[in-house]
Amino acid sequence: VLYKESVGTGTPTAVTPEMERVKRTQEICSSVLYKENIGKATPTPVTPEMERVKRNQEIISSVLYKENVGKVTPTPITPEMERVKRNQEIISSVLYKDNVGQATPTPVTPEMERVKRNQEQISSVAYREGLGKATPSPVTPEMERVKRSQEQISSVLYKEHMAKGTPTPLTPEMERAKRNQENISSVLYSDSFRKQVQGKAAYVLDTPEMRRVRETQRHISTVKYHEDFEKSKGSFTPVVTDPITERVKKNMQDFSDISYRGIQRRVVEMERKRVDQDQENLTG
Repeated sequence: VLYKESVGTGTPTAVTPEMERVKRTQEICSSVLYKENIGKATPTPVTPEMERVKRNQEIISSVLYKENVGKVTPTPITPEMERVKRNQEIISSVLYKDNVGQATPTPVTPEMERVKRNQEQISSVAYREGLGKATPSPVTPEMERVKRSQEQISSVLYKEHMAKGTPTPLTPEMERAKRNQENISSVLYSDSFRKQVQGKAAYVLDTPEMRRVRETQRHISTVKYHEDFEKSKGSFTPVVTDPITERVKKNMQDFSDISYRGIQRRVVEMERKRVDQDQENLTG
């Protein structure tokens, strides 16, 4: 229940033929690995005696179960219990829908769209009519402690009920199906991101409080900048002068002199004239 409450609303994605194929492949792989671990058995007919023994076993199990149940103390049904019960019903409904097999798709007609919209409006109206007035109650330290205890107990019981699993080898087919699933998930996520988020700006109200905070931040940034500038003003970082630094400095100065005086340009012009003169000498 706590896990389901923290889950937000998701974006439904269409079931593509590729996803159906990967799902069938996974079921086939699971079925094949399961059948490989089962040895050969000899089928036996179900006789009336076996039916009678089976019914007796069921009756005995029911009797022993009821004998082990002690006396209980009835507790009143609180609003929290009602809420948990409704959540369980919703979770059961979702799990039930997960186990539904493949169906034959039918085209969505305008009449079906109209009926669907009417149903949504009726459901929304009926839901709001059923909501009564609630009294908010403060969350006390005792309630926080009980909540944490329940989470720890649930975690311990969950780990106790976990049995040991049988490792199965990863076949090339399973590796391929896994990669396909990752690629499909990446494509669907990218498509959903492009459709819902990309290119859309988040609108935020420009309230007086936000303007005041923005102005305060700008003043703080300006003061901090000037403070750092005043501290570093007039100071310098000494650098050790070695032969390498002197050589680099001299080369940089030579490059600057060449660029400033245009020596490089004149050298290029003289080289071009020399080449032209050599060409004339060869042709003459």
